[in-house]
Amino acid sequence: MTSNENQDHSVPKTHPRYESLKYRHKIIGGMKNLVVAEAGLIAHGRGECFDYILGEKTTDSAKKAIEAAVAALLIAEKPVISVNGNVAALIPEELVKLSKILKIPLEINLFYQKEGRIEAIKNVLHKAGATKIHGVDTKKMIELEGLESNRRKVELIANADLVMVPLEDGDRTEKLKKLNKKVIAVDLNPLSRTALWADITIVDNIVRTIPEMIKITKELKKLNGTQLFKIVQNFNNKVNIQNTLELIIQYLEKQKKGI
Repeated sequence: MTSNENQDHSVPKTHPRYESLKYRHKIIGGMKNLVVAEAGLIAHGRGECFDYILGEKTTDSAKKAIEAAVAALLIAEKPVISVNGNVAALIPEELVKLSKILKIPLEINLFYQKEGRIEAIKNVLHKAGATKIHGVDTKKMIELEGLESNRRKVELIANADLVMVPLEDGDRTEKLKKLNKKVIAVDLNPLSRTALWADITIVDNIVRTIPEMIKITKELKKLNGTQLFKIVQNFNNKVNIQNTLELIIQYLEKQKKGI
């Protein structure tokens, strides 16, 4: 029995915060198995705060961003899905399913490259059904100029025209944009550098976003290139983030009145 399973069994399903605690324990288990960096726990906790304010549901604004993101991935020539430890720990099976249905490669890219982490994440993805994983062979890696963190070491991302960066740090998103790449971000903080720099920002919990993307992909694959391009063209990331911020303001005002 894995540490994840041991942790999950300690949380009764009748607990009002069961889902949130379940994923929290997945992150803890991932840290114990080298998949998640210690700092990943802090990042997850920060996301939980925003998720709580947003009602722990996929908002209409997030759904619009998800639709635009899937359309963009479908029409991109060389798209890549970047994978870090938190994503691998939380939704590996769903991530692999999305990769397969979109026919888009997965590439491991880490800020904290503790010895054994890449191998641990690769094993998790393999167990989830992935057959080809990039970002694991140092001989195939090149470095993005102007980026000093370990995220500068990339493989397919170097020549990608669009990169999906769930649970990303802002420095690489900014650099990818300066290299004229399109960026799709999944970030519960609508004011993070990643959210503000990305072309399409999905302000939602990754555990809901990926399943929703799988669902939307099945629908959008029926459309032609012109129709998909129109969806992307009509999406305004700035306005969508502003709408999300308005939801947060409304929530805070409601709570203020209730005190």
